[in-house]
Amino acid sequence: MKIDKKTQLSIAYAIMALLVLLSMQNFFGRQVDSVAYSDFRQWVREGRVSELTFRGEHIRGTVFENGHERSFVTTRVDADKELIPLLEESGVRYAKQPDHTWFTTLMSWILPAVFFVGIWMLMARRMGGGSGGLMSIGKSKAKVYMEKGTGITFADVAGIQEAKEELQEVVEFLRTPERFQALGGRIPRGVLLVGPPGTGKTLLAKAVAGEAQVPFFSISGSDFVEMFVGVGAARVRDLFEQATKQAPAIVFIDELDALGKARGVGSFGGHDEREQTLNQLLSELDGFAPNAGVILMGATNRPEILDPALMRPGRFDRTVSVDRPDIKGREAILRIHAREVKLSPEVDLAIMAARTPGFAGADLANVVNEAALLAARRDKTSIGMSELEEAVERAVAGLERKTRVLNEKERRTVAYHEAGHAIVGEVLDNAHPVQKISIVSRGVAALGYTLNMPLEDRYLMTRSELLDTLCGILGGRAAEEIVLNEISTGAANDLQQATEMVERMVKEYGMSDRIGLVARRESRSQQQYLGIPAQERAYSESTARQIDEEISRFINEAYARAKETLTARRQPLDRVVQVLMEKEVMDGKELRVLLQSVDGHGTAGTHARASSADDGRPLEQDANQDASGNTDHSRMQSGVAGASPGEVDRPSD
Repeated sequence: MKIDKKTQLSIAYAIMALLVLLSMQNFFGRQVDSVAYSDFRQWVREGRVSELTFRGEHIRGTVFENGHERSFVTTRVDADKELIPLLEESGVRYAKQPDHTWFTTLMSWILPAVFFVGIWMLMARRMGGGSGGLMSIGKSKAKVYMEKGTGITFADVAGIQEAKEELQEVVEFLRTPERFQALGGRIPRGVLLVGPPGTGKTLLAKAVAGEAQVPFFSISGSDFVEMFVGVGAARVRDLFEQATKQAPAIVFIDELDALGKARGVGSFGGHDEREQTLNQLLSELDGFAPNAGVILMGATNRPEILDPALMRPGRFDRTVSVDRPDIKGREAILRIHAREVKLSPEVDLAIMAARTPGFAGADLANVVNEAALLAARRDKTSIGMSELEEAVERAVAGLERKTRVLNEKERRTVAYHEAGHAIVGEVLDNAHPVQKISIVSRGVAALGYTLNMPLEDRYLMTRSELLDTLCGILGGRAAEEIVLNEISTGAANDLQQATEMVERMVKEYGMSDRIGLVARRESRSQQQYLGIPAQERAYSESTARQIDEEISRFINEAYARAKETLTARRQPLDRVVQVLMEKEVMDGKELRVLLQSVDGHGTAGTHARASSADDGRPLEQDANQDASGNTDHSRMQSGVAGASPGEVDRPSD
């Protein structure tokens, strides 16, 4: 436990005072010699002892020695019953004193008190969370950044232009409130930032405070909740009281869902700590004067669980969506993070933005940092494209597993599997071009992977595009069966992606003629913002059987089509596998050149994009789903709408 300076000084003062008292007692007390009891009796017989003092078990007195008096002390022997008669016979004066001193009495009172006070302070500190203890348990824990203390402005934020423009008006409210008050307008009381993790909600809030140059109170929603009922409500009152005194100001509550969860959800009663804290927050928002100059900003990635009373107009007047950036936004974010590192002249951030679809701002920052670490590890003076591409692959598929050595049979199986993905995905007109093929092990169980990139920013996908993508997913399994006459566990992740994709096509997108134009989504009323799957089913067993049959039909037809495509292109399939077995990695350009060089069917489906695929633009994903409506489960599907050939093969599931 860390002890603050004030407590350290108090302890030091107490120790110094104790030492001073002991020194004073020793200084003012007479110096005495300890002697043996037998010597003391001998002195009494010789008449050299003049007077004695009995104090407990000790005997103090003076003895004549060489014409001078000397003080001495000895320990009394209880078995000596003849001492008193001997003293009277020798004419020695003696007396008895109480067996304690003022110092002993003082210590007997002070030391227990100090001990119990110390224990109380220790317990108070532990229960108070280490920030002031019980004496300040109702005080706000908000960090206050005064004026330009955040050090962040809108120039440090990119990729969320619409959100910046929306919040620019909040900055103007704080800078020149009279401009809006003259027209009868009022400052919004609350602004809620909503978006997936890592998109820059906290950064954006700090930028608003930096632009407005006003005090910025930053606190997490969990800091309000303590084990004592009423503490959170007291902290809310204290926080808004401090902010009102320093208005205009911004109060920012990060992870608002920890505080503002809907009442009655997971609550044990009407008087629990979280509910009282939320009630106090609602009261403070209602109690604001219309032009008090204090704006509450909140951030959450789970708006669906917030209390409706918190979300109504008049409390959180504005909801600003902070989405994942598009390709231009990703390029702008990369340029911001690139200011802190040294890039090689060959680096093209526009290409890197195209190769990182679905990445949020935090992901891109991690890519740049990983690239810098790789360049330093390789003793380079600047970061090149190879380091950035390696960093993206690490984020997509995990670390390279150099220690994982496959036997020749397994390497050949993985090579045909990945070649099947690549060729089917490349030759079909509506699938996305291949960026890279690799049979290098990465991550926990990835034995190889194929990355596909769309040609441009996309927000919708047609039925034919989804079916071609589905064929690409199943191309790996089809290649194994065609060439090896055997199937392996490497297609486990493929089948999972294919099933999820077709399930959405049938149940949500109305792409099955048999099921019709009816959404069969589970628990539509409980749909989670981040795509958390629901557990309840809102349709009958008969409908569920029909859905299962349609899913199987879509997958079987796509699998048959993938086998047909690869059977017609057996020669290029073998050529791709030969390259992979030799080099382990194959670039998309090499694949297209190889397909074009093969006679017959090898050029089909590749002529239209052979020259432009490497400058393609990736399909974008919104905050909840990608263009196919598929939840952004992982970036194993990098650059692909919905489930796609951009998966990482797993040997087992």
